[in-house]
Amino acid sequence: MAPINVGLMGYGFSTKCFHLPFIEPNQELIVYAFLQRAKAPVDTINMETGVHVTADYPHTKHYRTTETFFADPAIELVIICTNVETHAEFAEQALLAGKHVVVEKPFTVTSTEADHLIATAEKTGKVLTCFQNRRYDGDFRTISQLMSRRAFGKITECEIHYDADSPAWVSKWDSPGLIPGEGMLYGLGSHTLDQALQLFGRPHSVTAFLRTLRNIDSETDDAFTVVLQYDGNQKDLLVTVKTTIVSPMERQMKLFVRGTEGSFLKFDEDLQADQVMAGMLSTDSTFGIEDSASYGLLSTVQEYDAKIQTFDNRSKKYIGKWPTTAGRYLSYYEDVVAAIRGKADLRVKPEQARDVIRLIELARESHKKRVSVPWS
Repeated sequence: MAPINVGLMGYGFSTKCFHLPFIEPNQELIVYAFLQRAKAPVDTINMETGVHVTADYPHTKHYRTTETFFADPAIELVIICTNVETHAEFAEQALLAGKHVVVEKPFTVTSTEADHLIATAEKTGKVLTCFQNRRYDGDFRTISQLMSRRAFGKITECEIHYDADSPAWVSKWDSPGLIPGEGMLYGLGSHTLDQALQLFGRPHSVTAFLRTLRNIDSETDDAFTVVLQYDGNQKDLLVTVKTTIVSPMERQMKLFVRGTEGSFLKFDEDLQADQVMAGMLSTDSTFGIEDSASYGLLSTVQEYDAKIQTFDNRSKKYIGKWPTTAGRYLSYYEDVVAAIRGKADLRVKPEQARDVIRLIELARESHKKRVSVPWS
Protein backbone atom coordinates (compact mmCIF):
# COMPACT_ATOMS: atom_id res chain seq x y z
CA MET A 1 0.00 0.00 0.00
CA ALA A 2 1.36 3.43 -0.96
CA PRO A 3 2.36 5.85 1.80
CA ILE A 4 -0.10 8.55 2.83
CA ASN A 5 0.79 12.00 1.46
CA VAL A 6 1.04 14.52 4.29
CA GLY A 7 0.53 18.25 3.90
CA LEU A 8 1.67 20.43 6.80
CA MET A 9 0.22 23.89 7.43
CA GLY A 10 2.81 26.12 9.04
CA TYR A 11 6.56 25.81 9.50
CA GLY A 12 7.09 27.02 13.04
CA PHE A 13 8.35 25.43 16.24
CA SER A 14 5.48 22.96 16.57
CA THR A 15 5.89 21.61 13.04
CA LYS A 16 9.64 21.19 13.37
CA CYS A 17 9.81 19.88 16.95
CA PHE A 18 6.62 17.90 17.53
CA HIS A 19 5.47 16.70 14.13
CA LEU A 20 8.20 16.20 11.52
CA PRO A 21 10.51 14.18 13.83
CA PHE A 22 7.71 11.64 14.28
CA ILE A 23 6.22 11.73 10.79
CA GLU A 24 9.44 11.26 8.79
CA PRO A 25 10.47 7.90 10.34
CA ASN A 26 7.02 6.45 9.60
CA GLN A 27 7.26 4.50 6.37
CA GLU A 28 3.50 4.75 5.87
CA LEU A 29 3.68 8.54 5.72
CA ILE A 30 5.48 10.81 3.28
CA VAL A 31 6.06 14.55 3.72
CA TYR A 32 4.52 15.75 0.48
CA ALA A 33 3.66 19.45 0.86
CA PHE A 34 3.85 22.52 3.09
CA LEU A 35 1.82 25.67 3.41
CA GLN A 36 4.21 28.48 4.27
CA ARG A 37 3.18 32.05 3.46
CA ALA A 38 6.73 33.33 3.04
CA LYS A 39 7.99 33.54 -0.49
CA ALA A 40 10.66 31.02 -1.44
CA PRO A 41 14.14 32.59 -1.16
CA VAL A 42 16.30 32.87 -4.25
CA ASP A 43 19.33 31.35 -2.52
CA THR A 44 18.30 28.23 -0.63
CA ILE A 45 21.74 26.60 -0.57
CA ASN A 46 23.24 29.08 1.89
CA MET A 47 20.09 29.55 3.95
CA GLU A 48 20.05 28.67 7.64
CA THR A 49 18.20 25.45 8.48
CA GLY A 50 14.69 25.84 9.80
CA VAL A 51 13.82 29.08 8.01
CA HIS A 52 12.07 27.98 4.84
CA VAL A 53 10.68 24.68 3.61
CA THR A 54 12.14 25.08 0.14
CA ALA A 55 15.63 24.96 1.65
CA ASP A 56 14.97 22.15 4.14
CA TYR A 57 12.62 20.06 1.99
CA PRO A 58 13.47 20.93 -1.60
CA HIS A 59 11.65 17.94 -3.05
CA THR A 60 8.27 18.76 -1.48
CA LYS A 61 5.49 20.98 -2.74
CA HIS A 62 5.45 24.54 -1.41
CA TYR A 63 2.16 26.42 -1.29
CA ARG A 64 1.64 30.00 -0.15
CA THR A 65 -2.18 30.08 -0.13
CA THR A 66 -4.77 27.84 1.47
CA GLU A 67 -6.71 27.73 -1.81
CA THR A 68 -3.90 26.08 -3.76
CA PHE A 69 -2.91 23.90 -0.80
CA PHE A 70 -6.38 22.40 -0.29
CA ALA A 71 -6.90 22.09 -4.04
CA ASP A 72 -4.04 19.60 -4.38
CA PRO A 73 -5.81 16.22 -4.69
CA ALA A 74 -2.62 14.34 -3.79
CA ILE A 75 -2.64 15.61 -0.20
CA GLU A 76 -4.39 12.97 1.89
CA LEU A 77 -3.61 14.00 5.47
CA VAL A 78 -3.43 17.62 6.62
CA ILE A 79 -1.56 18.62 9.80
CA ILE A 80 -2.71 22.03 11.07
CA CYS A 81 0.06 23.85 12.97
CA THR A 82 -1.17 27.40 12.43
CA ASN A 83 -2.42 30.03 14.90
CA VAL A 84 -5.14 28.84 17.25
CA GLU A 85 -7.83 31.09 15.84
CA THR A 86 -7.46 29.43 12.42
CA HIS A 87 -7.78 25.84 13.61
CA ALA A 88 -11.52 25.45 13.14
CA GLU A 89 -11.59 27.26 9.80
CA PHE A 90 -8.71 25.33 8.27
CA ALA A 91 -9.86 21.99 9.66
CA GLU A 92 -13.28 22.45 8.09
CA GLN A 93 -11.77 23.44 4.74
CA ALA A 94 -9.48 20.41 4.81
CA LEU A 95 -12.33 18.02 5.61
CA LEU A 96 -14.53 19.47 2.86
CA ALA A 97 -11.59 19.09 0.47
CA GLY A 98 -11.57 15.37 1.23
CA LYS A 99 -8.55 15.28 3.55
CA HIS A 100 -7.99 13.54 6.86
CA VAL A 101 -7.04 16.08 9.54
CA VAL A 102 -4.76 16.36 12.57
CA VAL A 103 -5.25 19.63 14.48
CA GLU A 104 -2.58 20.90 16.86
CA LYS A 105 -3.82 21.63 20.36
CA PRO A 106 -5.89 23.41 21.35
CA PHE A 107 -8.37 21.67 19.06
CA THR A 108 -10.53 24.79 18.66
CA VAL A 109 -11.28 27.96 20.58
CA THR A 110 -14.89 27.03 21.42
CA SER A 111 -16.80 23.80 21.92
CA THR A 112 -19.34 25.02 19.36
CA GLU A 113 -16.57 25.08 16.75
CA ALA A 114 -15.53 21.59 17.86
CA ASP A 115 -19.09 20.27 17.51
CA HIS A 116 -19.27 21.70 13.99
CA LEU A 117 -16.00 20.03 13.00
CA ILE A 118 -17.14 16.68 14.39
CA ALA A 119 -20.33 16.91 12.35
CA THR A 120 -18.32 17.83 9.24
CA ALA A 121 -15.98 14.86 9.74
CA GLU A 122 -18.95 12.51 10.08
CA LYS A 123 -20.47 13.98 6.91
CA THR A 124 -17.26 13.62 4.89
CA GLY A 125 -16.23 10.27 6.35
CA LYS A 126 -12.71 11.51 7.08
CA VAL A 127 -10.53 11.04 10.14
CA LEU A 128 -10.42 14.09 12.42
CA THR A 129 -8.21 14.14 15.49
CA CYS A 130 -6.24 16.44 17.79
CA PHE A 131 -2.52 16.29 18.46
CA GLN A 132 -2.61 15.07 22.04
CA ASN A 133 0.95 13.77 22.06
CA ARG A 134 1.16 14.07 25.85
CA ARG A 135 -0.86 10.89 26.13
CA TYR A 136 2.37 9.29 24.94
CA ASP A 137 4.51 10.89 27.67
CA GLY A 138 6.39 8.39 29.80
CA ASP A 139 4.85 9.63 33.04
CA PHE A 140 1.28 9.45 31.70
CA ARG A 141 1.84 5.98 30.28
CA THR A 142 3.26 4.93 33.65
CA ILE A 143 0.39 6.23 35.77
CA SER A 144 -2.13 4.77 33.34
CA GLN A 145 -0.56 1.34 33.69
CA LEU A 146 -0.39 1.54 37.49
CA MET A 147 -4.04 2.58 37.65
CA SER A 148 -5.11 -0.22 35.32
CA ARG A 149 -3.39 -2.67 37.68
CA ARG A 150 -5.15 -1.09 40.69
CA ALA A 151 -1.89 -0.26 42.45
CA PHE A 152 -3.59 2.49 44.48
CA GLY A 153 -6.84 0.84 45.47
CA LYS A 154 -9.65 3.40 45.43
CA ILE A 155 -8.11 6.68 44.28
CA THR A 156 -9.14 9.66 46.39
CA GLU A 157 -6.85 12.36 45.03
CA CYS A 158 -4.77 13.16 41.95
CA GLU A 159 -2.67 16.19 41.07
CA ILE A 160 -1.41 16.74 37.53
CA HIS A 161 1.20 19.50 37.15
CA TYR A 162 2.78 21.13 34.12
CA ASP A 163 4.81 24.01 35.51
CA ALA A 164 7.38 26.19 33.74
CA ASP A 165 9.45 28.55 35.82
CA SER A 166 9.64 31.99 34.15
CA PRO A 167 9.44 30.78 30.53
CA ALA A 168 10.54 33.43 28.04
CA TRP A 169 7.75 32.63 25.60
CA VAL A 170 4.97 34.03 27.83
CA SER A 171 6.26 37.54 27.04
CA LYS A 172 4.34 37.39 23.75
CA TRP A 173 1.10 37.55 25.73
CA ASP A 174 1.28 41.32 26.09
CA SER A 175 -2.35 42.25 25.46
CA PRO A 176 -4.36 43.57 28.44
CA GLY A 177 -7.46 41.83 27.14
CA LEU A 178 -8.20 38.18 26.60
CA ILE A 179 -7.32 36.94 23.13
CA PRO A 180 -9.41 33.85 22.35
CA GLY A 181 -7.33 30.69 22.49
CA GLU A 182 -4.33 32.25 24.24
CA GLY A 183 -3.03 31.66 27.74
CA MET A 184 -1.85 28.68 29.76
CA LEU A 185 -5.28 27.12 30.13
CA TYR A 186 -5.55 26.71 26.36
CA GLY A 187 -1.83 26.01 26.02
CA LEU A 188 -0.42 23.57 28.54
CA GLY A 189 -3.88 23.02 30.01
CA SER A 190 -5.03 21.42 26.77
CA HIS A 191 -2.64 18.58 27.56
CA THR A 192 -3.14 18.13 31.29
CA LEU A 193 -6.91 18.54 31.21
CA ASP A 194 -7.00 15.89 28.49
CA GLN A 195 -4.95 13.59 30.71
CA ALA A 196 -7.36 14.13 33.62
CA LEU A 197 -10.36 13.34 31.43
CA GLN A 198 -8.65 10.22 30.09
CA LEU A 199 -7.84 8.96 33.57
CA PHE A 200 -11.09 9.80 35.35
CA GLY A 201 -13.74 10.86 32.82
CA ARG A 202 -16.00 13.89 32.84
CA PRO A 203 -16.32 15.55 36.26
CA HIS A 204 -19.52 16.43 38.07
CA SER A 205 -18.34 20.00 38.65
CA VAL A 206 -15.47 22.35 37.84
CA THR A 207 -13.85 24.99 40.06
CA ALA A 208 -11.06 27.12 38.64
CA PHE A 209 -8.68 29.88 39.63
CA LEU A 210 -6.83 31.74 36.87
CA ARG A 211 -3.96 34.15 37.56
CA THR A 212 -1.54 36.46 35.79
CA LEU A 213 1.90 36.36 37.42
CA ARG A 214 4.13 37.84 34.69
CA ASN A 215 4.08 41.44 36.00
CA ILE A 216 1.46 42.65 33.53
CA ASP A 217 -2.20 43.60 33.90
CA SER A 218 -3.81 41.13 31.53
CA GLU A 219 -6.78 38.79 31.28
CA THR A 220 -4.59 36.20 29.56
CA ASP A 221 -3.73 33.68 32.25
CA ASP A 222 -0.25 32.28 32.82
CA ALA A 223 -1.15 30.24 35.90
CA PHE A 224 -4.21 28.18 36.72
CA THR A 225 -5.63 25.68 39.16
CA VAL A 226 -8.59 23.61 38.02
CA VAL A 227 -10.32 21.37 40.55
CA LEU A 228 -12.52 18.56 39.27
CA GLN A 229 -15.09 16.97 41.56
CA TYR A 230 -16.92 13.75 40.80
CA ASP A 231 -20.04 11.91 41.86
CA GLY A 232 -21.41 8.37 41.95
CA ASN A 233 -18.69 5.77 42.50
CA GLN A 234 -16.08 8.55 42.32
CA LYS A 235 -17.75 10.88 44.84
CA ASP A 236 -14.66 10.82 47.08
CA LEU A 237 -12.30 11.73 44.23
CA LEU A 238 -10.68 15.14 43.89
CA VAL A 239 -8.54 15.90 40.82
CA THR A 240 -6.42 19.05 40.64
CA VAL A 241 -4.77 20.22 37.42
CA LYS A 242 -2.17 22.98 37.84
CA THR A 243 0.22 25.15 35.88
CA THR A 244 2.25 28.12 37.09
CA ILE A 245 5.13 30.20 35.76
CA VAL A 246 6.39 30.88 39.29
CA SER A 247 8.06 27.65 40.35
CA PRO A 248 11.69 28.10 41.45
CA MET A 249 12.27 24.43 42.19
CA GLU A 250 15.21 22.17 41.47
CA ARG A 251 12.82 19.66 39.93
CA GLN A 252 9.29 20.42 38.81
CA MET A 253 6.50 18.35 40.29
CA LYS A 254 4.58 16.27 37.75
CA LEU A 255 2.17 13.74 39.27
CA PHE A 256 0.79 12.91 42.68
CA VAL A 257 -1.77 10.16 43.15
CA ARG A 258 -2.96 8.62 46.37
CA GLY A 259 -5.61 6.08 47.24
CA THR A 260 -6.64 3.59 49.86
CA GLU A 261 -3.84 1.14 48.98
CA GLY A 262 -0.99 3.30 47.73
CA SER A 263 0.44 6.52 46.37
CA PHE A 264 2.74 7.71 43.59
CA LEU A 265 4.80 10.90 43.51
CA LYS A 266 6.77 11.93 40.45
CA PHE A 267 8.88 14.90 39.46
CA ASP A 268 10.35 15.97 36.08
CA GLU A 269 8.82 16.46 32.66
CA ASP A 270 8.86 13.95 29.85
CA LEU A 271 12.16 14.30 28.00
CA GLN A 272 11.18 13.66 24.36
CA ALA A 273 10.87 17.32 23.36
CA ASP A 274 14.24 18.14 24.92
CA GLN A 275 15.81 15.21 23.13
CA VAL A 276 14.49 16.40 19.76
CA MET A 277 15.77 19.93 20.39
CA ALA A 278 19.16 18.47 21.32
CA GLY A 279 19.30 16.76 17.95
CA MET A 280 18.49 13.20 18.94
CA LEU A 281 16.53 11.18 16.40
CA SER A 282 13.19 9.78 17.54
CA THR A 283 14.36 6.37 16.31
CA ASP A 284 17.38 6.35 18.64
CA SER A 285 17.35 3.35 20.98
CA THR A 286 17.52 5.66 24.02
CA PHE A 287 14.84 8.08 22.85
CA GLY A 288 12.10 8.62 25.43
CA ILE A 289 13.87 6.54 28.08
CA GLU A 290 14.09 8.32 31.39
CA ASP A 291 17.03 8.21 33.77
CA SER A 292 16.37 6.31 36.98
CA ALA A 293 16.86 9.53 38.96
CA SER A 294 13.51 10.72 37.58
CA TYR A 295 11.53 7.61 38.45
CA GLY A 296 8.46 8.20 40.59
CA LEU A 297 8.12 6.94 44.17
CA LEU A 298 5.55 4.18 44.61
CA SER A 299 4.35 3.54 48.17
CA THR A 300 1.83 0.80 48.91
CA VAL A 301 0.14 -0.74 51.95
CA GLN A 302 0.74 -4.26 50.65
CA GLU A 303 3.73 -5.38 48.64
CA TYR A 304 3.07 -4.58 44.98
CA ASP A 305 6.38 -5.63 43.37
CA ALA A 306 9.06 -7.43 45.37
CA LYS A 307 11.73 -6.67 42.77
CA ILE A 308 11.32 -2.92 43.18
CA GLN A 309 9.90 -2.30 46.64
CA THR A 310 11.29 -2.84 50.11
CA PHE A 311 9.48 -2.61 53.44
CA ASP A 312 10.05 0.67 55.26
CA ASN A 313 9.90 0.21 59.04
CA ARG A 314 9.26 3.89 59.71
CA SER A 315 6.20 4.31 57.50
CA LYS A 316 5.19 0.63 57.54
CA LYS A 317 4.78 0.84 53.76
CA TYR A 318 6.40 -0.87 50.81
CA ILE A 319 8.51 1.74 49.00
CA GLY A 320 10.29 1.77 45.65
CA LYS A 321 11.29 3.93 42.69
CA TRP A 322 8.98 2.75 39.93
CA PRO A 323 10.59 2.69 36.45
CA THR A 324 9.02 5.14 34.01
CA THR A 325 7.56 3.56 30.90
CA ALA A 326 9.37 4.93 27.85
CA GLY A 327 7.69 7.91 26.22
CA ARG A 328 6.93 7.36 22.55
CA TYR A 329 5.53 10.16 20.39
CA LEU A 330 6.18 7.96 17.37
CA SER A 331 3.12 5.99 18.41
CA TYR A 332 0.84 8.98 17.85
CA TYR A 333 1.25 8.96 14.08
CA GLU A 334 1.32 5.18 13.99
CA ASP A 335 -2.12 5.26 15.60
CA VAL A 336 -3.34 7.91 13.15
CA VAL A 337 -2.22 5.78 10.21
CA ALA A 338 -3.93 2.72 11.67
CA ALA A 339 -7.20 4.69 11.94
CA ILE A 340 -6.94 6.00 8.38
CA ARG A 341 -6.21 2.48 7.10
CA GLY A 342 -9.20 1.14 9.03
CA LYS A 343 -7.00 -1.17 11.08
CA ALA A 344 -7.80 0.32 14.51
CA ASP A 345 -10.09 2.77 16.23
CA LEU A 346 -8.89 6.35 16.41
CA ARG A 347 -6.91 6.79 19.63
CA VAL A 348 -7.55 10.53 20.11
CA LYS A 349 -11.19 10.93 19.21
CA PRO A 350 -12.51 14.38 18.22
CA GLU A 351 -15.25 14.06 20.83
CA GLN A 352 -12.53 13.78 23.48
CA ALA A 353 -10.79 16.87 22.08
CA ARG A 354 -14.14 18.67 22.21
CA ASP A 355 -14.53 17.79 25.90
CA VAL A 356 -11.15 19.42 26.66
CA ILE A 357 -12.34 22.66 25.08
CA ARG A 358 -15.62 22.45 26.97
CA LEU A 359 -13.71 21.94 30.21
CA ILE A 360 -11.66 25.06 29.47
CA GLU A 361 -14.87 27.03 28.89
CA LEU A 362 -16.31 25.82 32.19
CA ALA A 363 -13.07 26.66 34.00
CA ARG A 364 -13.17 30.21 32.68
CA GLU A 365 -16.82 30.49 33.67
CA SER A 366 -16.03 29.25 37.18
CA HIS A 367 -13.19 31.73 37.55
CA LYS A 368 -15.27 34.64 36.30
CA LYS A 369 -18.28 33.87 38.51
CA ARG A 370 -16.17 32.68 41.47
CA VAL A 371 -18.30 29.57 41.82
CA SER A 372 -18.17 25.88 41.06
CA VAL A 373 -20.04 25.09 37.86
CA PRO A 374 -21.59 21.76 36.87
CA TRP A 375 -20.49 19.89 33.77
CA SER A 376 -22.78 20.77 30.90
